[in-house]
Amino acid sequence: MISAVAPTRSRYGLPLDVRYCRRCTISNQRPSSTIEFRATAADRKETIHFSDDGLCDACRWFEMKVDIDWVERDRQLRDTCDQFRRTDGRYDVLVPGSGGKDSIYVAHLLKYRYGMHPLTVTWPPMLYTSAGRRNFDAWLASGFANYTLWPDRKVHRLLTQLAFRNLVHPFQPFIIGQRNVAPRIAAMMDIPFIMYGENQAEYGNKISENRRPKMDAAFFTQERDLHNTLLGGVSAHDILRDHKLQPNDLEAYLPIDPAVLERSPIEVHYMSYYVPWHPQEVYYYCVEQTDFLPNDTRTEGSYSKYSSIDDKIDWLHYYTTHAKFGIGRATYDTSQEIRNGDLTRDEGVRLVRRFDGEPPRKHLAAILDYLDMSESTFHDTIDAARPDHLWTTGSDGRWTLRQPIWAAA
Repeated sequence: MISAVAPTRSRYGLPLDVRYCRRCTISNQRPSSTIEFRATAADRKETIHFSDDGLCDACRWFEMKVDIDWVERDRQLRDTCDQFRRTDGRYDVLVPGSGGKDSIYVAHLLKYRYGMHPLTVTWPPMLYTSAGRRNFDAWLASGFANYTLWPDRKVHRLLTQLAFRNLVHPFQPFIIGQRNVAPRIAAMMDIPFIMYGENQAEYGNKISENRRPKMDAAFFTQERDLHNTLLGGVSAHDILRDHKLQPNDLEAYLPIDPAVLERSPIEVHYMSYYVPWHPQEVYYYCVEQTDFLPNDTRTEGSYSKYSSIDDKIDWLHYYTTHAKFGIGRATYDTSQEIRNGDLTRDEGVRLVRRFDGEPPRKHLAAILDYLDMSESTFHDTIDAARPDHLWTTGSDGRWTLRQPIWAAA
């Protein structure tokens, strides 16, 4: 007789047993970064690892960082800069960003501390906020040249609609462009060195990723195959056919052909490998050095005013992560602030309870127009993505978490 084995994973491959880190507010439902042009609605998500003593990998990494010799890491960065430094007046490092605090910080450090000659490159938000546009202008005014690659706005809107309807992941086209555009322009301009801000492993990807300075090239390159390259959960081939587009319309979203990188080798590094990454200190640095300004009011879904404030779709992105994984913007913000000693866990839990999952009402009208969707369809799409093991509805029809952190704390 074969006994039935109870499943341990639910929708999206999430653990059925919801656990919270004993130090921060993150749960074991947090998804790791993925290779976006392979994503489907049926994907099993790789999630943050918890140790036997109840610590998430992000908190374990924070403990490990204490033992890093940052003086030696600084020497390594100087050596790396010397390897790529040019004396003929050409750009020698490319810094991607849209004018948020992280890209400002990286570009400013490279130019004014390490003596490099950075070119900044921007894959811009389609729905820029006024704060985001202002900070972008302040960034360039502090001493930087910039190449901005605006995609075909009709195509980007189409891909955002597909990503929202099929994956409930409206930020996917922006993420793809963020990863693709910098290596593509670096190859075109013969700039073999790219520097991003922090590695996502700072916040919960595999700890091993933090032990190397470079980005995995799989995030932005693979053999060109329109049938097996997915955008919004649909093959690029089918998008071209169904919407009567040409291959050049999708060029910015397609992975870079490895042959291009073989002809023009490029190294993509993370600044967080070389300097101790503290988001609050990054913010203060940007305010002092480049006239960076936060929002006038707190960001919906959280209590913060200065993180991820340049794109209206960002608001929706965090709202959908709350629906799909039970983790909203306040959880992300409090988790890293607890690790860095800026909040206690009790304070973090209270902030999560108050703000996580707050609807993005400030930009809702603009988002609905961009998605070409009614408000009822918008909410139905999000609600259909809520996993049963995370959510339940009461007699009033309101969604509530089955296992919220304030009940488990």
